This record gives sequence, C-alpha cells and structure tokens, in this order.
Amino acid sequence: MASEQMADRPQDGIPLPPPRPLDAIDQDILKILQSDGRASIRSVAERVHVSRANAYARINRLVEDGVIRGFSARVDHERAGHGTSAYVTLKIVQNTWRTVHEQLRQLPGASHIALVGGDFDVLLLVHTPDNRALRELVLTRLQAIPEVLSTRTLLVFEEEDLEPEA
Repeated sequence: MASEQMADRPQDGIPLPPPRPLDAIDQDILKILQSDGRASIRSVAERVHVSRANAYARINRLVEDGVIRGFSARVDHERAGHGTSAYVTLKIVQNTWRTVHEQLRQLPGASHIALVGGDFDVLLLVHTPDNRALRELVLTRLQAIPEVLSTRTLLVFEEEDLEPEA
C-alpha cells in the first residue's frame, strides 16, 4: 500500500511520497537554489546543462517530494530590528512534543525549532528586539507553557549563515 509508505509533512500534515534518490544534477540544482533562491529556471538550466523544461520538471519534483520545503530570504536580524538572538534549550514533559511544538511556532521571533536528544529536549532559536524582549519571551511566554519543565538561554554574540559550497 502506497499510503503506508508515505510520511506526514510536519508543517502541514500532507502525506509525502517515499524519498527518491537524487542524482548529481538534482544535487547541483539544490546547491544553486540554496545559494540563490531567486535564480531563474533559465539560469539553473544553463548552469546544470539541461533544458529549461528539464530544470523546471526537476525543481517541481524536488518541491513535490518535500526536498525543497520553500524559498526564503536570508535576513540580517540585527538590521531588521531584532538585535538580540538566543538559543533556548527546553526540557519538556515526556510525550508532549506535538503540543509544545505548536505553542513554540506561535512565539514571536521564533525562527528554528528542533526536537533533539541529549541533556535537553528542544532547541529553539529566537530573535528579539533587545534583551528585555528576550527576558519577557523566556520568563513569561516559554515558562508559562505547562509542558515546559525548564529552560536555559544561550545568548548569541555573533552569527553567520553558511553559504553552501558552489
């Protein structure tokens, strides 16, 4: 049964097909789009040496398969008015990930959420205008979530988005 082999997309519950292997052209397309999400189909096709129709079909397949989850802009958070960034680690009540995840998605400034293994359960990256807003977010919003047992805040002094190798 094909439906038994499909996994749900975490962000919207839509079933995904089982992953297909990516060939060298698919890998090159991913590198190009990671470096420049606004690259035209024509530019991508020329750089990977395939027709525009082939590049278009491959990109659509990568999107449909959930390999490409979307296109976005890399933001300088400080220049955008969010001068304070922090990683917040959370310990949560066992088996409450889905509930906690939904609440964390609603937090202003939350930009990355990960369920992890180790000394804590969740790693959350937040961007706030200043330390006062960060304090409010952690002490009032996060610690008010009943399933959150404890938090630890790691202030980011400097950060850099790494560019994929060309």
